Amino acid sequence: MISGQTSSVMSDPTPIKERVGIHPSLMPYSQTGTSFSKGMYNIPIPKKKTSMLEDVLSNGWLDAMKSSSPPRKKLLKDFNVAVASDDTDFVYSSWMKKHPSALTSFEEIIDFAEGKKVAIFLDYDGTLSPIVDDPDRALMSDDMRSAVRNVAKYFPTAIISGRNRDKVCDLVGLSELHYAGSHGMDIMSPVHKLSNGHSNTNDSTDKQDKEVSLFQPATEFLPMIDEVFRTLVEKTKGIKGVNVENHKFCASVHYRNVDEKNWPTIAQLVHEVLKSFPRLRLTHGRKVLEVRPVFDWDKGKAVEFLLESLGLSKCEEVLPIFIGDDKTDEDAFRVLRNGNRGYGIIVSPIPKETKAFYSLRDTSEVKQFLEGLVQWKEQRYNSKRSTN
Repeated sequence: MISGQTSSVMSDPTPIKERVGIHPSLMPYSQTGTSFSKGMYNIPIPKKKTSMLEDVLSNGWLDAMKSSSPPRKKLLKDFNVAVASDDTDFVYSSWMKKHPSALTSFEEIIDFAEGKKVAIFLDYDGTLSPIVDDPDRALMSDDMRSAVRNVAKYFPTAIISGRNRDKVCDLVGLSELHYAGSHGMDIMSPVHKLSNGHSNTNDSTDKQDKEVSLFQPATEFLPMIDEVFRTLVEKTKGIKGVNVENHKFCASVHYRNVDEKNWPTIAQLVHEVLKSFPRLRLTHGRKVLEVRPVFDWDKGKAVEFLLESLGLSKCEEVLPIFIGDDKTDEDAFRVLRNGNRGYGIIVSPIPKETKAFYSLRDTSEVKQFLEGLVQWKEQRYNSKRSTN
């Protein structure tokens, strides 16, 4: 990931559908390349704040920072202490009744998937790789990479992350996947030319003929995010342990390795910087403050867009599955839960509020679930061959 200054990124004044490398199939909700109408942006201009610490305290951001998830190695220990008097096993089993394990419920999932086209959407940090103190060291295992590669052979598969798209592409290292960085605001999909002249985004056999399609609905915000990134780097450089990253369409301030006594200072600095940028907003993740455009786009919108662009928008014929572990994944869980469109699977070793339907405890169970999908698909394929 980017941990220091990067080169300035300027917006492209050319309409998105006319830019080099933009494939018509990835234009929003249309196979003909129709661009968003201006009315769909609906960008409100909030009022500027007029104070620092008062604003931070009044809007609850400091409390949110303090309650942010601890490192995974402490998560279960801290939870056990908190609920020891109420019986930890009972609390967790009660939560599991609402969000049963995707492993123990696997037969139920594949029964529902029978006859449908399955599409897989995956978060990266905490889902394919463990949560670690240094984001640059959040590496997925070779076994996990193999599991994702095999899944992509049978199902359209996308990684939707808050990270910079180029960075998560490098970390995953699989060119046949669809990638959405910056919480879905920077989407890249493989387009492969087939012998009949058509394109198939699911065919990864011919890498030499591979092209990529791009969709970036918030391009106008690029100079703004870049300026905020540079300002935050300068403002926080004296705080030990802080890590400011430029994810292209959002900027992140990580405070996982910062002494808690300095958290109020970080919150004040970020809010003060944002006073000059009323078209940007602040969101919160695992020990990170994220600056994002005031723009109606999130991981849920990215899922809808990818389904539409892949021709998989008919709910009765498609089963989307999204696996993630953080607050930003809830937008995707909510989209899938609405109208029973698909399954959200939360990755968490402890109970937490979520819109996901199923749950998995950790990355090892994610890998096991993905391997199960591959085995199911291979068995069905072999069964059809034997009957023919």
